[in-house]
Amino acid sequence: MKDKEVIVGIEDRGSGISAGEEEKIFDKFVRGSAAGGGIGLGLAICRAIITAHGGWIRAENLPAGGVIFRFSLPLGEQPPKPRPQR
Repeated sequence: MKDKEVIVGIEDRGSGISAGEEEKIFDKFVRGSAAGGGIGLGLAICRAIITAHGGWIRAENLPAGGVIFRFSLPLGEQPPKPRPQR
């Protein structure tokens, strides 16, 4: 925990992310090189939800291989409710 946020890290021991792609993988319809199925929306949805709650998400290759995904969420107040679209 840092100040008023909680930070969570999830890592794997896979092949990692191609250099320079660590930010791009959060774009809609972008799939990793080892992607088996799906259309590339999962990480974009994760970022949208976390950002809507005032947090952040990042991916970083690990020195020994694999990748770590870290995300934060603020502690305390709930985010404001979105206004209905007209």
